[in-house]
Amino acid sequence: MPVILLIEDDFRLARMVSDYLRESKFEVLHAGDGAAGLTVLRRKPVDLVILDLMLPDADGLDLFREIRALSPAAAAIPVIMLTARGDPMDRVVGLEIGAEDYIPKPFEPRELLARIRVVLRRGRPGPGSAGDILRFGRLEIDRGARQVRVDGETKSLTSYQFDLLAIMAERAGRVLSREQLAELAGRHGQPYDPSLDRSVDVHIARIRSAIEEDAKHPRHIITVRGAGYVFAKGRD
Repeated sequence: MPVILLIEDDFRLARMVSDYLRESKFEVLHAGDGAAGLTVLRRKPVDLVILDLMLPDADGLDLFREIRALSPAAAAIPVIMLTARGDPMDRVVGLEIGAEDYIPKPFEPRELLARIRVVLRRGRPGPGSAGDILRFGRLEIDRGARQVRVDGETKSLTSYQFDLLAIMAERAGRVLSREQLAELAGRHGQPYDPSLDRSVDVHIARIRSAIEEDAKHPRHIITVRGAGYVFAKGRD
């Protein structure tokens, strides 16, 4: 049974979400503020965190960074952010610092459940074999272990970023639009929203920072102006 930590100060909302997720066979732990959430994470392993950005004792973005700094295990936990704030920059910053997903309030519990399932499904490693590994010079994309390595060094990507990279690498030489990338990666399980183009760009930027020798002059992921992105064939 996957364990979910919900960090949310609205107890009515937390009760509703917790009851709904428990009916869907999840174990749910609730923390009413940031300090309580960190205490739970120090004591018990969890599979996913749902984090409200507006907490009484902490800014959610700052708390996210604290979670990532707790331990290597905590740094790998996928996080879905919740917020009632309407500033799109909150969403962009959340994605830039490594959140898996971002849901504005109010939301339907069924939508949250669908996104949780997508995020957890991304994080499950499959069986490893030589055929699962894509190699491009110094870059290795291990689809079985869901790892990316450059010169043998494992690079840190979120599960969604790994999916984007694998999708592009599997179609090396083919230009993919932001809409195609979002749909192929199963983002939110919803029709593509053109107003959210920036989120794809944010994830691509983070992937480049991880795998490129010079992210400002990428050799693997090339921007095709007005069209999207292409993973270059035969680049070292």
